[in-house]
Amino acid sequence: MSIQGELVMGNGVALMDGNPESIASQKAQTLSDSSNLKTHSSLILNGEATTAVSASENQETHPSSTTEEPAKLARSPELEEAVEGLSLEEPKAVPLSTANLTTTLAPADQLWSTSRDQAVKLRMEGSGLASETPITIHQMFLETVEKYGDFPALVSKKEGQWVTLTWRQYYEQCRAAAKGFLKLGLERYHGVGILGFNSPEWFISDIGCILAGGLAAGIYTTNSPEACQYVAANCEANVLVVENQKQLEKILQVKDQLPHLKAIVQYKGELQQKAPFLYTWAEFMKLGEDVPDEQLNAVIDSLRANECCTLIYTSGTTGNPKGVMLSHDNLTWTAHTASTLVDYDYAAEVVVSYLPLSHVAAQMLDMWITMTFAGTVYFAEPDALKGSLGTTLKEVRPTYFLGVPRVWEKMQEKMKAIGAKASPMRKRVADWAKSIGLQYNYSAMNKENLVPWGFMLANNLVFKKVRAALGLDRCKICFTGAAPITKETLEYFMSLNLPLMELYGMSESSGPHTISINNEYRIMSCGKVMPGCKTKLENPDKDGNGEICFWGRNVFMGYLNMPDKTTEALDQDGWLHSGDLGKNDQFEFLYITGRIKELIITAGGENIPPVPIEDALKAEVPIISNSMLIGDKLKFLSMLLTLKCVVDDNGEPTDELSPEALDFCQRNGVTATKVSEIIANKEPAVYKAIQEGIEHINARATSNAQKIQKWVIVERDFSIIGGELGPTMKLRRPIVVKMYQEKINEIYAVATAKQ
Repeated sequence: MSIQGELVMGNGVALMDGNPESIASQKAQTLSDSSNLKTHSSLILNGEATTAVSASENQETHPSSTTEEPAKLARSPELEEAVEGLSLEEPKAVPLSTANLTTTLAPADQLWSTSRDQAVKLRMEGSGLASETPITIHQMFLETVEKYGDFPALVSKKEGQWVTLTWRQYYEQCRAAAKGFLKLGLERYHGVGILGFNSPEWFISDIGCILAGGLAAGIYTTNSPEACQYVAANCEANVLVVENQKQLEKILQVKDQLPHLKAIVQYKGELQQKAPFLYTWAEFMKLGEDVPDEQLNAVIDSLRANECCTLIYTSGTTGNPKGVMLSHDNLTWTAHTASTLVDYDYAAEVVVSYLPLSHVAAQMLDMWITMTFAGTVYFAEPDALKGSLGTTLKEVRPTYFLGVPRVWEKMQEKMKAIGAKASPMRKRVADWAKSIGLQYNYSAMNKENLVPWGFMLANNLVFKKVRAALGLDRCKICFTGAAPITKETLEYFMSLNLPLMELYGMSESSGPHTISINNEYRIMSCGKVMPGCKTKLENPDKDGNGEICFWGRNVFMGYLNMPDKTTEALDQDGWLHSGDLGKNDQFEFLYITGRIKELIITAGGENIPPVPIEDALKAEVPIISNSMLIGDKLKFLSMLLTLKCVVDDNGEPTDELSPEALDFCQRNGVTATKVSEIIANKEPAVYKAIQEGIEHINARATSNAQKIQKWVIVERDFSIIGGELGPTMKLRRPIVVKMYQEKINEIYAVATAKQ
């Protein structure tokens, strides 16, 4: 038997009484007298109850586990004010069933499943974090509510004022939503699709759906009506929750193609039409008032940690999206394990929610990791990625922040544009400080801990001011993930004493698999594997690059109704094949070196990973915004390039050059202010700078096949709205190729004609 096989054999099955009436008739218990309720209690393995060792009892063997409650709670003045300022009604006692005393697992004989109602074996181990007792979302939520019920959980802007929900109010509202879903006829293991920007209602719909026994499914706000229909039909959604009229209209266009759909709830704005299946948020939240607590508790008590509760739809860059089935244990175990790696104080941490919650990275941090330490989530404005995020960050001053690479690049561009206008004296001071910052952070990264002369001065003159200007002065860790980031951007933030910690994972690993943390990182590495997880490199080449494969309780259940795709992703031993190429250094830091599907295989048979070449050109030529290498099955490499431009309020790229691009033009004697002018005139200074940049990269190429022979500037920058970038700003290569096929054909036709 393989090692993996031995690991999973220990994960037995808990047979349970499946009669909901027998569960419902169990004695109810109120929140006020449930202090003895232990959510990490006994786990039933092979039909026998075994008491699980709690993290605090296990401290000697797992010093990194920080689940014990610290004696003192450090809280920020803002949170103190928020707590004091709450005029709360007396919290209602919430009936809870004593069935929560035992965690049971549903019968399962396989590590994977593609059926909505089929449980899976968990990848449990005999010791360490992978041996932790499996718990449901409800149990994790309840544990936080019991300990920190009166602390702020969700804070959102209503008519310009911050409005706070405490953890207890949040829990109550999730129960009310769950009752509403039951009243609307949500069937077990059927979907609730959520289509809208991040908000308390998004969180409450998601958890309410899970408590009611449904499958929560986020839908990207940028999806077309057809793409929304695909997701809603795939998860057999009984209810769709939409943000506003704009999103409602998409659903109404495809409603007739959704046979399982019973109701639509709109959570912002007034309904502009009346229909028996349409509800406002207020109507929905009152809908289940006559559903007895016993009925909801019976459903909650029947939830099992090894069953599906959430669907994350892949962004569908190749073909239709796949519904990634995540179990309660996938979410609760991953959230708890990831939280043990960061330095947190209970009920004191603050995050800003702004990245799409239909994406696993945002959902894992904003909803689940924050729940493990009772943090506070502030919701950004819907136009966050179009410019308002900076204002929110300054107002909220988060203690953790996750940015996708494009967010960090935008910050970098903005700061460079401001720096370009500074006086010569200020520029000299900034350059001096940045050289000290880079030196200091490389030294800290390598654990040499040498503090260069002048660091304290640079910190006071520059670094602290930059942090405050970005709203990151309280931020303990700045994370980056979801797409590759350039070395130039990483070094830029290192030079400002704001090192970015790179994460790596995928929807299929419930988010993180490797994590970098402040005292344990390497530039360009995605960090080390999470405790309780494993990584192996399959079929490594002579340089040690192999396909990265994952093992751990973060690995998904399977793709909903897609057995073929599931067996492509999970091998027979249960390892998840990522499709990414990577290698480890001698300290076990993982480096991503390419993506198998993105590899360009030239007509001559040479395998070329495009990202390093694309990033190198962007670093060489600062006027370039996006670059995409072309050359699959072709005789040579070419590139599509876009120039940095101003983005309008809708996120659409305009023809106006960005301040950084204008500065580049002015320094090179170019009077153009528009992208179209540069292309029309084939502006010599710009074209020369690009050609020189390409020549520098070609000089470093390991073979002629890796040299860029041709390039072309396209008229508009890539964007989410244009379809070239996915929701997390990741380049959608097959779509870009289709969009620019004519231009690509021209490049190669001209070259062929010349030969």
